[in-house]
Amino acid sequence: MNKAITDGIVFTPPEFSNGLDVWSSGDGTPGSPTYDGSGSGAYVPADADFGGCLEILKVDTVQKLRYMGQTPLLPGCYLQIKARVKAISGPLPEIRISAWAGGAGELHVSGLTEQGPSTQLTEYGAIHEITAIVGTGQRAGVDLPWNTSVLYGHFGLDIEGSNGAVIRVDDIEIADVTSVFLRDMIGVVDVVDFGAVGDGVTDASTAFEAADQAAGGRKVYVPEGTFFLGQTLSLVSEVDFEGTVTMADDSMLLLTKNFDLPSYISAFGDEALAFRKAFQALLNNSDHESLDMGGRKIAVSAPIDMQAAVPNRDSYSTRRVVRNGQFDVKSSASWDSQTFTSVASYDPADPFKLSSVANVANIPKGALVQGSGVGREVYVRSKDEGAGEITLSAPLHDAGGTQTFTFVQFQYLLDFGGFSALQKFGMEDIEFQCNGRSSAIRLAPSGSTFVLKNCFVSRPKDRGITSIGTGCQGMLIDGCQFLSSEESFDVVDRSSIALNANANDVKLRHNRAVRFHHFAVLGGDNNLVLGNHFFQGDAVPSGVRNAGLVMVGGYNSSTIAENYVDNCFVEWTNERDSAPDFTAGYSFSALSITDNIFYCSDVAPWFSYLVVRPYGSGHFLNGLTVTGNKFRTSNGTIDRVEKVDTTFADLDRDRYVNVTFENNTFHGVTTHSANPLRVRHAQNAASQAWLVSSDGRLPFGGKARSCDSVVALGALKSVLNATRYAVPYVELQQGSDNADLQLRWSESVSGSVSVTMRIEN
Repeated sequence: MNKAITDGIVFTPPEFSNGLDVWSSGDGTPGSPTYDGSGSGAYVPADADFGGCLEILKVDTVQKLRYMGQTPLLPGCYLQIKARVKAISGPLPEIRISAWAGGAGELHVSGLTEQGPSTQLTEYGAIHEITAIVGTGQRAGVDLPWNTSVLYGHFGLDIEGSNGAVIRVDDIEIADVTSVFLRDMIGVVDVVDFGAVGDGVTDASTAFEAADQAAGGRKVYVPEGTFFLGQTLSLVSEVDFEGTVTMADDSMLLLTKNFDLPSYISAFGDEALAFRKAFQALLNNSDHESLDMGGRKIAVSAPIDMQAAVPNRDSYSTRRVVRNGQFDVKSSASWDSQTFTSVASYDPADPFKLSSVANVANIPKGALVQGSGVGREVYVRSKDEGAGEITLSAPLHDAGGTQTFTFVQFQYLLDFGGFSALQKFGMEDIEFQCNGRSSAIRLAPSGSTFVLKNCFVSRPKDRGITSIGTGCQGMLIDGCQFLSSEESFDVVDRSSIALNANANDVKLRHNRAVRFHHFAVLGGDNNLVLGNHFFQGDAVPSGVRNAGLVMVGGYNSSTIAENYVDNCFVEWTNERDSAPDFTAGYSFSALSITDNIFYCSDVAPWFSYLVVRPYGSGHFLNGLTVTGNKFRTSNGTIDRVEKVDTTFADLDRDRYVNVTFENNTFHGVTTHSANPLRVRHAQNAASQAWLVSSDGRLPFGGKARSCDSVVALGALKSVLNATRYAVPYVELQQGSDNADLQLRWSESVSGSVSVTMRIEN
């Protein structure tokens, strides 16, 4: 860059031969004395060395020479002032380039360096070249580092030493030497040229803004150094960081041109800090809907409080996505779980509250709640220290009264729990390398449509994704891998859970989960669990298995379809009913389990793939579809694929309604359950009463409560072997478990029939 060439700016003052009325013996400002007729200066037309030159007699303590014209000083432009001088007679003086800095309104800009280095003249007649460089950046080689408030200067010389010295000065030259400092003359604008100082203390915000405004499509360059930004800064130009910046937590750096994590890492130097500042910018910049991590791996040594990174926002509801990167959890005591105990009271009539909580201030928000009568994945959603109350993420099934509760605070790699609400937020193509040291993600206590897509949640210590409230409403987990840190553990020793949800409309699609205690605990309705593969086996002979999928809630209008349920089972419970005994409502209803692969190996015979676990009396099946599934067991057989877990209560088998259990296949399963159940019965000895057994094949211990059809398969024969055309009536709920039928004929007959019986009326 050379403004004399590109913009036609004339920096060099006129020659002395043009007259001395523009050369001041003062500071160069209008009205200051000139050398024209002063008696202390005269034009010499024919000097042997200089040709025409100015001869000055030193009569002042500091004899000044200033050009009275306003030489412009532009941001990013560096000027060299050069003069050749020689001593003629008298004391030998010191000479330096000097100037007067002018700003807006032709006022002096104080506080700046206005003198260059001194040169001592050592002999008469010897030519010395006096030089200095002035510019708006504090660079090595710049003698007069001025700031952008300076608009022009009056440049010249200062002559110091004893009076009586006579010197001659050749015509002063001022040249644009910007090219000495700038690497790219066209494509780069350097913040230092606009007054930025990389000392980590001086506020460089104004300089950054000025450089950004001057860039005009070029890059803004930040050289080596640490630049303090004292305020929020939005830069529309692409920024190239060789140095770094530092700023307060509540100040934002908005890189609108190159908004990506690698740029923020270059800007801040520290990867975790850079991610926080980039996330802060993401939620405060309308120009970008996503943050590209650029494939970078971020080493993280402590939980990242995502809300603390954006202190100006308590909630957020505009779609935002973070994608394409990796988090790597490093060893640190910051990941240690914290455990607290406290006495508290629970009233089933106020099912989401713990009251009279001792030391409530010590109980952290987001902690897992444990205690008698507490179901799985119940968390502290919020607390009121003044009232001594804790709000729970879900009711408790049998905790009425006062007891000591345990609160376990897991540590999460990304913790959104500080937001009051977060909506439409997604993370895509990211690996969370928890390395058995931390959990992965804690959601905000409320919000909707959180998305995790094509991600790896690798080896979380305790939890993969935790919902402490309703921030999981409409959550979509799609194409993700959940890899347990407990893969080498036997099933009974595992405690980690890939994810949980409390609200409705969750979609789990095409995920893979390996050897967790549970894959998912879902507490809401209308969920879609589609095309996942979750497996939880071990090498223990005839070993036990845990639930892979836990569906919490009696009315559970959810679909579980086309999954690969591998060495685990689906459990359906009502463990979050504060009054678990059935009094009104739908009870266990509306669940659909279709077209899944169920497989296990080397398990105990009493293992079942589908388990209903009521936590109170009077419950019943009121709408359940189990169709098109493939049930298979290897290395042994299991008794049946479904059962009722009566640990807390049994189902009311006299109230089953709308249960479809058909068109499934069974391999390695002793009892093939079905409803409606078609049974073929052969009566060899003529009898008026035929007992038709279900052979225990009615699902979930159901009773033979209805009969859809009785069809004779061939002729019915009397005692005398005569063909009879007869129709029986049916006696329901026969046998010790009420699971058989009895056919009553008008006379004793023998033969074969096909009977279709059901567990509903």
